[in-house]
Amino acid sequence: MLFSGWILEGIPDSREFARSLQVHGIIPRHVVVLYAPDIVLIERNLGKRVDEITGEVYHTTFDWPTDDSIRWRLKAPKGISEKETSKRLLEYHRNFPGIVQSFGKSIKLINADQPCADAFWQVLSHVRQPPHTDSPFSARILLCGPPGSGKICCEQMLKEAATGDTKLGKFIKPYLDGGWPVPDKVVIKLLSRQINRVGCYIRGWVLHGFPKDEDQARRMPGAGIYPNRVFFLNVPAETILERLSYTMVDPVSGERYHTLYKPAITKEINDRLLINPKEMEETIRSKVDLYFRLSGSLEEYFEDAIFINGDQDPQTVFEYIESYMIKPLPVKEIWDL
Repeated sequence: MLFSGWILEGIPDSREFARSLQVHGIIPRHVVVLYAPDIVLIERNLGKRVDEITGEVYHTTFDWPTDDSIRWRLKAPKGISEKETSKRLLEYHRNFPGIVQSFGKSIKLINADQPCADAFWQVLSHVRQPPHTDSPFSARILLCGPPGSGKICCEQMLKEAATGDTKLGKFIKPYLDGGWPVPDKVVIKLLSRQINRVGCYIRGWVLHGFPKDEDQARRMPGAGIYPNRVFFLNVPAETILERLSYTMVDPVSGERYHTLYKPAITKEINDRLLINPKEMEETIRSKVDLYFRLSGSLEEYFEDAIFINGDQDPQTVFEYIESYMIKPLPVKEIWDL
């Protein structure tokens, strides 16, 4: 799915569901909304028929079988009456504005009151187009914020390097296994090697979770790491604790759950959930306190940093970041003294 892509049909059906998808990293590149008048949708629904043996769906107007033996066993499915369909449409119209707000510019409206082939080719034409961006340059972004602000820590890069059978990987592995911080010199070397590749130079890059303090920030220019935008995600400590201290993992499936945002679906799963020691409230508080102690000097170092409220929908945060990528930075006036 990572390389071939994926399609979700019929979901999300509410703003809350859309936000939950975004929180878990499921962010679609294209969102297509098919629309048609309610009377057309009701008439289409009333014509549905199901083959009770094969489960195949037919329609009295658009897709009626030619085989008499199939026609005799077709039945109208439950829940397609005009009253029931109207009730579902009312619920859809009530939730639709929230879904639109969650995905914003990613949404493409396509009229479904036309031949199926025409609607299909319009959808295909849309998804074949690369996502539009108004940014006039390749993005080189630093995304800073406390634990639980929604960013991905650059620790992932270190873990990948440690699994490799290289001299540097073997050097890093004992630090990670022992829970000790990897020396700044090594982290900078890895970042510089990755960021200065041709692909990153052309398409740009986003750096998460680094630098953690002013000393690391001052080492960046020497390694050729020059961001053109620096964002700080501001999230209250209470929200961070809520996001991180209620997470648990299923030791059987490895699936992660959250007491508030993603509770276990059965009592059996809930009873066997375990809390990661790294995600105990005391551990999280110490990480958050450390971040806030170091972030002050880091914010002062990056004078042109942009501050964004991270305590909102992921899509809304993304749109704020996108808007600042489009806008040029204010030009500083230099006075001759």
